[in-house]
Amino acid sequence: MIGAVLAFAGVAALINITPGLDTLLVVRASAAQGRSFGLAAASGVLVGCLAWGAATAVGLTALLTASHLAYDVLRFAGAAYLAWLGVLALVRSRHRTSTEGSSVTQEDTARSRLAAFRSGVGTNLLNPKAGVFYMSLIPQFIPQGAPAFGTTLLFTAVDLVELAIWFWLVSGAAHALSERIRRPSFRRRMEQISGVAFLGFSVNVLAEHRG
Repeated sequence: MIGAVLAFAGVAALINITPGLDTLLVVRASAAQGRSFGLAAASGVLVGCLAWGAATAVGLTALLTASHLAYDVLRFAGAAYLAWLGVLALVRSRHRTSTEGSSVTQEDTARSRLAAFRSGVGTNLLNPKAGVFYMSLIPQFIPQGAPAFGTTLLFTAVDLVELAIWFWLVSGAAHALSERIRRPSFRRRMEQISGVAFLGFSVNVLAEHRG
């Protein structure tokens, strides 16, 4: 079992550090709003991954690989959500020009962190690739004779720990860069870049076809 866990951990680590939507979300929130917001977004992503892992353990994500309709429904919903995030980021980048330096209450900060968390949950749960990742990758590493349910949850926990470490490092680096530059224009530019990237991810999701 130890060998299987180590093998899965190595493959999952390579996949986790590959730039993608979840990492972009954490980087954007950390650079544009602060590290605590990036970590809130990361927490949302981890909750989504936990849900996918649990669904894989009980076999629910098999629907995504067996049903084109279920996959497409989730794909279109995810694309629409990404498009909304992209437009929101672009609008926010323009709105920052008139709100830089204005006072922000603790209630506003808490609400923004909650929004970052929800974005993390939403982008992950509405991404069918996340479900397919767990459903297609984890079974390959389950040793013969090992309990599928418990082993799936174990591998999910390994993946979550790796993601948490990765997001911690990424959020710290993005926030440090933002603090070093300390220019409002940089944070606005980050919002603009991420907005365009979210729209690009949305188009990419819509253009996908299952083989």
